[in-house]
Amino acid sequence: MEPWHETDIRVRYAETDAMGIVHNANYLVWFEIGRSELCRSKGFSYKEMEDQEEAFMVVAESYCRYKSPAFYEDVLTIRTQIGEMRSRSLRFIYEVFRTSDETLIAEGETLHVITDRNRNVRSFPEAYRNRLGAGGEEAFPADQAPS
Repeated sequence: MEPWHETDIRVRYAETDAMGIVHNANYLVWFEIGRSELCRSKGFSYKEMEDQEEAFMVVAESYCRYKSPAFYEDVLTIRTQIGEMRSRSLRFIYEVFRTSDETLIAEGETLHVITDRNRNVRSFPEAYRNRLGAGGEEAFPADQAPS
């Protein structure tokens, strides 16, 4: 597996509940930030892939396990990596840590199916598979069983 890509965020007041703890729904938003920034670090954005290849990464599954609470003004590091790439899907893995004390706050995964504009499943565009692979080469062979 490739090393983690790290993105820092600061918990906003609006992301907390009446107890001052980050509301659980925010973690999926933060996972999106993590994977968007990972893609940018590989030289492309979702929008570019959608506009140039008509390829969309649709969330098919999401999972989050909450380990410790996060609070208003905490600085969190979202660690993101690619867990698996197949011909028509991609899995991202996440860890969220509080930066000040390295406490694991949450961990999770999202599975994305690649579709066209009409929501038909399609193959992952090769140029973007290559960008996501290690050192500019595919980390996961295109001939793996389709999902």
